Amino acid sequence: MSPTPQSPKVAVLLSGCGHLDGAEVREAVLALLALDQHGAAFQCIAPNAPQFHVINHVTGEPVAGATRNILEESSRIARVGQCLDLALAKVADYDALVMPGGYGVAKNHCSFAFKGADADVRPDVAAFVRSFFDAKKPVGAICIAPALVALALHQAKDAAAMTLGNDAGCAAALTQLGQHNQNTPSAREIIIDEAHKLITSPAYMFDDAKLSDVFVGIDRCVAEVLKRV
Repeated sequence: MSPTPQSPKVAVLLSGCGHLDGAEVREAVLALLALDQHGAAFQCIAPNAPQFHVINHVTGEPVAGATRNILEESSRIARVGQCLDLALAKVADYDALVMPGGYGVAKNHCSFAFKGADADVRPDVAAFVRSFFDAKKPVGAICIAPALVALALHQAKDAAAMTLGNDAGCAAALTQLGQHNQNTPSAREIIIDEAHKLITSPAYMFDDAKLSDVFVGIDRCVAEVLKRV
C-alpha cells in the first residue's frame, strides 16, 4: 500500500546503524516496511553528533580510537540524503513517532546502557520525544526504546505503561523511573497505554526471537500507532 498525499507522516528516530552501537537494523527496516505497508509516509531522523563508541560487529568488542556520526550511520538505513538532522526536525510536521531499538538508543540517545535509571538523555532527543506526548500524538517504541521514553517521561514527572520484554534489570529500572513495566512473553506482543497513546513491543529484547516474530510485534505496534493518528 503506497502513501498518498493524505497519508499520516511518521517520524522515525534512528540512533546509528548496528545493534551494538546504533539502531537495530532489522527492527529499523521492519518498522519502515510496516509503515509503508499500512500506507503511512515516514521520515528518518537522527542527531548530527558522534556516537558513544564503535563496536566491531564480528567480535562484539569496541574499536579503539574509532569514531562515527549518528546521522551518517543512520543514513545507511534511510538511504543517501534521506535522513533528516534532528536539529531541523519539527514535531508539528509529523502525526506520530516510531523508535526502533538497538544499543544506540541506550548509548547515543541516552546513557541507559551504562547508568540504568540514573541515565542522562541528550537534551535535543528528550525534547523531541516529550513534544510528541505533549502534543498527544501517538508514539511507538520498540525493543530498548521504551527506556528512552521512560527517561523522557520521568523528566516530566509522568508515568506510562510499557514493556521491555521480561528483562528483570530493565524492568527494575523502569519501575525506579516511576513507569509501569509490564512483562511480555515473546517478541510478538505489544503493550498499549491508551492515556499516553504509547505502544511498545519488545522485539530483540528477546535475543533468540525469530525474525518473523519480531515483525509480528513491530507490525502490530505500527498498526496501533496509526490507528491513533
